[in-house]
Amino acid sequence: MATQAEAATVDCFVAEQAGELRYVARQPIMDLYGNAHGYELLFWNGREPTMNAASDLATRTMLDNTVMFGLEELARGLPAFVNCTADSLTEELVEVLPPHMTVLELPSDTEPTPDLLAACQKLKASGFRLALTDFSGQPESRPLVELADYIKVDIFKVGPLERRILLRWLEGSKASLVAQNVETQQQYGQACKEGFDLFQGYYFCRPEPLPNHKIPGNRLVHLEILEDLNKDAVDMQRLSQLVMCDASLTYRLLRLVNSPVCAMRQEVTSIQTALMLVGEATFRRIVMLAIATDFNTDQPTEILRMAFERGRFCELAAPLCGLAPNEQYLIGMISLFPAMLRILMEDLIRMLPLREAARDALLGREIPEGVLLHWIVCQEHGGWAECDAIVRSSGISHEQVMRCHAQAVEWAEAALKTNA
Repeated sequence: MATQAEAATVDCFVAEQAGELRYVARQPIMDLYGNAHGYELLFWNGREPTMNAASDLATRTMLDNTVMFGLEELARGLPAFVNCTADSLTEELVEVLPPHMTVLELPSDTEPTPDLLAACQKLKASGFRLALTDFSGQPESRPLVELADYIKVDIFKVGPLERRILLRWLEGSKASLVAQNVETQQQYGQACKEGFDLFQGYYFCRPEPLPNHKIPGNRLVHLEILEDLNKDAVDMQRLSQLVMCDASLTYRLLRLVNSPVCAMRQEVTSIQTALMLVGEATFRRIVMLAIATDFNTDQPTEILRMAFERGRFCELAAPLCGLAPNEQYLIGMISLFPAMLRILMEDLIRMLPLREAARDALLGREIPEGVLLHWIVCQEHGGWAECDAIVRSSGISHEQVMRCHAQAVEWAEAALKTNA
């Protein structure tokens, strides 16, 4: 089970039930090729830092929220890993979930009683999959191991030597091995060597910077476009000429203009027509989307998804904080450009003529322009208590900021489908 200490790519969805704000969040589980294999769903009730799966109330509430939002939307059609208690399985509470999309997660120290084993066998026969979390090789867990489709090992809690012993103990198991809490490329590489199949953590957003790395020429043009986008008064004719210098960027831009992201009623076939029809603000936004997509060519799609969510969230929430939406959109998107380009943030911002405040925000300094970026980064890491503190200190409504985030998640998904 994911905890607050784990780095989580968190997409929150908000519901108001009986006056209580509830959150369902998702953390990607990545495969060896950098693709999302599935999502673990997390729940927070707005009061406690995390929801403990050992709590039957937590599981029931989580199931209610999962049914309400729908696994298709929450997990994008991929397997959804849902934290459960033994009672939720033996009492058949989980049968409200679609079996073919659901992986039922149990703590590995759960007692394998005859009733639980019978319930697991019945659920697996109906199409559910089973995962054991925080596995540490307890001998008494062997009956559950034999039924498990996934076994998750927290590499933060279990050292390399212990992991080798665990993996030898699991030889012959048909379960996919999931390394939890993978935070760096070094940890990812080690987990790969050890034989793990899937990886949960934030490593994919932290590719190692390449020494003496030079940005390709066409991407330098993109940085020149970013320079123009950052100006208060954009020379749209010059901007359109720069965009047309890059065929790939022009193609991506026209696809975005003709997509649901812009909600255009007529097809656009040229950059000049796009400029006239969508207006400056929308044109700025979709140029940034196209540039980010080009930047992320060699990196996992999840990085791009996060960049889109960050940019759109910062833009939508900016008026709540008295900040400039255009600049906030840039800050949100640019925050993940170092991961895409495999350079340090310090090196990147030297190439961009950003305002000093925007530079400081991207470097993580505590200034007003960095509040929204700070909030969404905390959200991605599951630091909900810190998110609350940021909201309170900014004098904005928690409900408002969460709605902005939910809208950003929906918008980012539409943008990614267009770029597929």
